[in-house]
Amino acid sequence: MSFQSSDFDDDGDVMSEINMTPLVDVMLVLLIIFIITVPVINHAVKLDLPKASSQKEEMKPQKISLSINADGALTWNGESVPLEGLDARMEASAALQPQPELHLQVDKRAEYDHVAQLLSAASRHGLGKVAFVTEPARN
Repeated sequence: MSFQSSDFDDDGDVMSEINMTPLVDVMLVLLIIFIITVPVINHAVKLDLPKASSQKEEMKPQKISLSINADGALTWNGESVPLEGLDARMEASAALQPQPELHLQVDKRAEYDHVAQLLSAASRHGLGKVAFVTEPARN
């Protein structure tokens, strides 16, 4: 029984050549497909469209700096204010929209009663945003 295969050459060695024709055919077909489809994908009409912003402009609240000294003296944005004039200023500030933030800076030797009166007046007038300003610890 004679056995003949195309995988062996005449000397009986294995052929190490690859038939490139099917590979070239596949590559040509893919090249043609890409040539046809790329212009279709990138086809667009250039327009100069107007730009509009639909975001609401955020107004940042005003900051009021309040400080209480060791002797109980009160300053409003660096200006000395008597305790009796505090209610009028807080009432005017509570009417502003958006409501301002109170930044409270208190001397560590000040009595707590002064701080409590200030916080009570702020609450009474509807000022709810109060921040306490401190100094960082020094090592």
